[in-house]
Amino acid sequence: MKILLVSNHNPHFMTNVEYMHKALGQAGHEVSFFDDRAYWIPGRLRQRFDALQAWDLDRLNGRMLQRAQRIGPDLCLVIGGYRILASTLRKFRSCGIRTALLTTDAPIDNFASVVETAPLYDDVFCSGSEAIEILRRVHRLDPLWVPFACDPDYHRFQPLTPKEQAQWGRDVVFVGSYYPNRWEILRELTGFDVGIWGPGWRRVAHQQQGLHIQDGQIRCQEWIKIYSASKIVIVIHFQDGRTPCYQASPKVYEAMACRSFVLVDQQRDVADLFQSGRHLVAFSDVDDLKEKLRHYLQRDDQRTAIALEGCREVLEKHTYRHRIRKILDHVSAGGVS
Repeated sequence: MKILLVSNHNPHFMTNVEYMHKALGQAGHEVSFFDDRAYWIPGRLRQRFDALQAWDLDRLNGRMLQRAQRIGPDLCLVIGGYRILASTLRKFRSCGIRTALLTTDAPIDNFASVVETAPLYDDVFCSGSEAIEILRRVHRLDPLWVPFACDPDYHRFQPLTPKEQAQWGRDVVFVGSYYPNRWEILRELTGFDVGIWGPGWRRVAHQQQGLHIQDGQIRCQEWIKIYSASKIVIVIHFQDGRTPCYQASPKVYEAMACRSFVLVDQQRDVADLFQSGRHLVAFSDVDDLKEKLRHYLQRDDQRTAIALEGCREVLEKHTYRHRIRKILDHVSAGGVS
């Protein structure tokens, strides 16, 4: 299948866009990539002048349509969808080019623009069940659930040297951006050997109270060493008390693929995909987390058994090759050859 993949690559670290791009190629499809952030006008000017933003966005969409008309794809797969105009999707349809949308982020910021254009795609997929609920309520659409996943070529246990073990190893680790709800939990773990890595943590580094906090971007090559060197990986999902967010973080799949023992907050999509006590372990609040940390830090055999079962589960069912197959099987059933 000839596919035009529309999204953007993060300059700091790999995301699901890179993993899906790679999986499409490995599956034998001919993939052309279009960067939907390739503006001409600098962002500081577009933010000040609405007319410049509108002009450059229209130009960007025009270039995307020209690319599609030139290569004649069987499918235009859009990941994100924030910068795709309704007029562009109508032109795709008039040209006979099938379009599909994969929503990825929690419904914050510009998600309203995604909701507005979603009915104009031929197929809609969502990484989180919260987006499915929104699109069903607003448009009575029936999107297909396509969660995040892992890439075993990158996300795997990493044997470490003694020096690397000393550098990265902690009993308990958290890797991810600072959010207040995450700090409310992690700051209570001062009685444990805890390491925290990720951007934004400098704002609370002065409050670390014995916690090991490293602020800054963490690349895949680094955090797989953190996971491989540590006993327990904590995953705490973004919550702000206002935005519905039920999706399972990519870190859930990635940590499990590294054969890590995962302690995760009670997130709805995680519970629908994995069994607590078999593939990973869920905690309900800080007290429950502390109790489970004490329990599993003293039981290496239980941690290892759950970690291995979790790793087996994600490799058998939750890689980006599985996700690509699900998307394209659905699209093919709709008429793409």
